[in-house]
Amino acid sequence: MTVSADLRATLLGLLAQRGPSKTICPSEVARALSHEDWRELMPAVREVGVELAAEGEIVVRQRGQVVDPKTARGPIRYGQAKRAAGDRRDEGIVSQSDG
Repeated sequence: MTVSADLRATLLGLLAQRGPSKTICPSEVARALSHEDWRELMPAVREVGVELAAEGEIVVRQRGQVVDPKTARGPIRYGQAKRAAGDRRDEGIVSQSDG
């Protein structure tokens, strides 16, 4: 398995353990794979988060709002995407600006 595949599996596994209405911090994913060097994994964790959000597998939240992981600045959390039969609707993505 590649690092990206390990991160992906770990992120989705942690979300499954936590439950559908709960979120996880990206650092939990990094710490699950490396207790000592977890900070070095953070850019890769965020990259995998962007990919999974684009695929509709997860949502990225900041202060309880769904945000675009590519523009979010500061602390974020990952949650399971809400999926209805054939229809994917998250509460709408809020884009973060530099201001």
